[in-house]
Amino acid sequence: MVTQIDQVSILVLDDEDMSRKALCEGLAGQGYCCYEAIDTNEALNILKEKPTNLVIMGVKMLGKAGVELLPVIKADYPDTSVVISSSIAATKTAADCMKDGDHDYILKSFDFKGDLLPAERFIDENKADIEMQEYKKRLKLRADEQKNQTKKVFLGALESLVFSMEAKDKYTAGHSRRVTDIAVAIGEELSLAEDEIEDLRWASLLHDIGKVAVDSSIQNKTGELTPEEYRHVMIHSFVGPGIVKPLTNEKVADIIRHHHDHFDGSGLEQTVKGREIQLEARILALADAFDAMTSPRPYRKAMSVEQAIDEIKQCTGKQFDPDIVKAFLRIPMVNEILMAKYC
Repeated sequence: MVTQIDQVSILVLDDEDMSRKALCEGLAGQGYCCYEAIDTNEALNILKEKPTNLVIMGVKMLGKAGVELLPVIKADYPDTSVVISSSIAATKTAADCMKDGDHDYILKSFDFKGDLLPAERFIDENKADIEMQEYKKRLKLRADEQKNQTKKVFLGALESLVFSMEAKDKYTAGHSRRVTDIAVAIGEELSLAEDEIEDLRWASLLHDIGKVAVDSSIQNKTGELTPEEYRHVMIHSFVGPGIVKPLTNEKVADIIRHHHDHFDGSGLEQTVKGREIQLEARILALADAFDAMTSPRPYRKAMSVEQAIDEIKQCTGKQFDPDIVKAFLRIPMVNEILMAKYC
């Protein structure tokens, strides 16, 4: 018999008085503390006010009452076990109700007119099920953490590759870092969400990774590029997404794919225009162009910040999204964003 110290509390929910009382008397005779409820509201009040280890529900209560009560018990009282009391003949009915209810925890059936099974058995089984679910969650969390760690390592390797590529060319050294600073500043000015900023950051850092496929003799040409050469250089926008997608996500790949698109749709082999272009790609397009204009190239001197801003204003609505331009111009001390490059 259960002692008073470790007494188990049981709530019996059944709208049939004889069945409910018979079950409570039998359980009380085994030393359990029993509460009675004839409907869902009464059961919920008891659950709120009194610690309950086990709910025994009559099979006929599995209809509307079960739909209302079972999800609440699962969500708010996960340590409370639930079993179904039924006659042997009603076992199939109980199983059908449980199936229709789509509950992913186990409900037990037993004959309350026969020998009463120990309540601790049901409680222990429920605890074991909860512990198993928690164990699975911990395993998944650990697997996700390892996956994210591996992802960071590979992304860091790609980032290092980009910086290494840029370091070989004095004209592009530091370009991706500066573009990232500008793009993130614009994104924050536009109040992008944290995950959107993170996608924008990675896309900006890796936007030129596709240049591994570009002929270095063309990329470092001292004169202006021919149309064919320019088209060749631009393949980096199509190669880059394929490199980063397995390690980032589809959105980062799309930002890189469209970062040379023009707002008016006049970009090379462009398939979308205007606000059909991803917002982060429109941000990256301006940040990339601004840093390119204010950086020296083999075939021209760097523009001043003022000249670059004038050029951006002239291209507003054509190459650049007007809203992005406005956000860029609102960035505090925009003249100092790239100050380090001139020091």
